[in-house]
Amino acid sequence: MTMKATPYLKLPLLLLATMTASSFAAPPAATPLNAASYTAPSEEDLRLYDIASAPQASRILKDIQTLVDFGTRHTLSSQTDPQQGIGAARNWIKAEFERISADCGHCLEVIEVGATVSGKRIPNPTKVVNIIAIQKGTLDPNRVVMMSGDIDSRVSDVMDATSVAPGANDNASGVAGTLEAARVLSQYQFGGTIVYAALSGEEQGLYGGAGLADFAKKQGWQVEAVLNNDMIGNIAGINGVVSNHTVRIFSEGVRIAETEKEAKERYFSGGENDSASRNLARHIKQLADQYMTNLDVQLIYRLDRFGRGGHHLPFNKAGYPAVRIMETNENYHRQHQDIRVEDGIAYGDVIEGVDEVYAAKLTALNAISLAAMAWAPAPPTQVAITGQVSADTNISWQANPTAEVAGYRIYWRKTTEPEWTHSRFVGKVNSFTLSNMVIDNYLYGVAAVGYNGNTSPVVFPGAAGAFFHPVTENAKP
Repeated sequence: MTMKATPYLKLPLLLLATMTASSFAAPPAATPLNAASYTAPSEEDLRLYDIASAPQASRILKDIQTLVDFGTRHTLSSQTDPQQGIGAARNWIKAEFERISADCGHCLEVIEVGATVSGKRIPNPTKVVNIIAIQKGTLDPNRVVMMSGDIDSRVSDVMDATSVAPGANDNASGVAGTLEAARVLSQYQFGGTIVYAALSGEEQGLYGGAGLADFAKKQGWQVEAVLNNDMIGNIAGINGVVSNHTVRIFSEGVRIAETEKEAKERYFSGGENDSASRNLARHIKQLADQYMTNLDVQLIYRLDRFGRGGHHLPFNKAGYPAVRIMETNENYHRQHQDIRVEDGIAYGDVIEGVDEVYAAKLTALNAISLAAMAWAPAPPTQVAITGQVSADTNISWQANPTAEVAGYRIYWRKTTEPEWTHSRFVGKVNSFTLSNMVIDNYLYGVAAVGYNGNTSPVVFPGAAGAFFHPVTENAKP
């Protein structure tokens, strides 16, 4: 079920709404806009239903098996052996992206992004290389949405680079899902750019994500979203629950890249639960509710699982909106374990623990999210809000003059609500006043609406909720 604009007459609080000056060539403020400006575009893009059903479980399982057959994909394993180790796995992933690109008329630019690094879990200088496929947008190529999975695997000893480490679910499933999303989405053209990333060095310290975040910064990409897929194939939890219809999305609440000045502003204006990452997670859930069946998206309001981390964190640190998408019911016997049977319990991340139909379902969730955002206009920038000691609340933003923008939609919810509950389309303007709505009692946001039925994620006012936010020198570590 998708969120619809709340009918005007059913909201007693909305006694009057007045539009203010537009950045477009509009009539004077006192002159009513034409009737077309009051017509909201459709909130559906029928192409997304096709994309939701396109990922093939058989192809995903085949890719997982191929990755498992490399024996180990440990970051410190062989980079030169043609059959075994991280190097062979990287080479195969690169070749697979190139095959996908050939099938779409070379629509993907396939590159390696990496560096030689060392650290606590990498005692000697080692090449950590990501394989990246870039599907450049036709209208807004600098705006990027990204899907990622991790190449590397491990056993119980994080420094054991020689033992068999299939890493079927953790995280061949995420890489296979990324490859499958590329197969599906490469058959379409998008306004924004989509990046498909197979990241290295996750188990040794999130090195691949840090390297790609740095690369994105150097390229000047406007990163709108990073969807980190880490374990998307297990349905049988260690808690005894077996379920193939739920998925968790983890997101940071307060931006880790927030400056001291921004923290002070947030303290007095709110936004602890409205980072760009958190509103990205809400947006993905809304898309799932609309375009998918038999999938319950659980928004987990924390960065990651308790005391644990993943490859979305380096992107958050770089100031980019990033979330973790993963299974709901984990099986710890199949994570970071030597393959063995002990006390009647089978340990090890083997392919028998992967449900390929479920992996295809979560791949579809990623695919519709990437497509919807790449087809939608960019999220509004410079969103601000005023209304202290007033009966009215005014929201303003930097309007986007591109032809794909049909207008903007204002969202609001009570401060205790976890998700946006109300919205209304306000037209192609750059500010809007909600009369007789006291600013103190609600949280507000704004999204850009496209003619094709796609809407950007909601942007909360101020630095706390900005999607395109530069990282400054005094950001928190």
